[in-house]
Amino acid sequence: MPETDAAAVADTSAAAPAASATDVPPDHLAINPRSPFFDEEKLRRGIGIRFKGAVRTNIEEYSISEGWVRVQAGKSMDRNGNPLTIKLSGPVEAWYEDLGDNPPVAKKD
Repeated sequence: MPETDAAAVADTSAAAPAASATDVPPDHLAINPRSPFFDEEKLRRGIGIRFKGAVRTNIEEYSISEGWVRVQAGKSMDRNGNPLTIKLSGPVEAWYEDLGDNPPVAKKD
């Protein structure tokens, strides 16, 4: 039984930071590991993105304060094998998907 209690304590301590009301994603994040805005821990949690009022799942990079997202342009690749991207402007909102139904949303005010 002590092993079970220790596991329960570990689970609750890991869940406590995720439930924080100020737990919002960063202003700028990219999925490309070579980008200075790449953060594996935050991406692993799952980020939801709403762009121009629609939830998008194909975002390569975003900036909330500057109001843009980068999406892949079809299946085109550059000469280094990286996907070609297009920068689209508009209102961007982001949230962590692991926080449940009503997570705090990061958006430009």
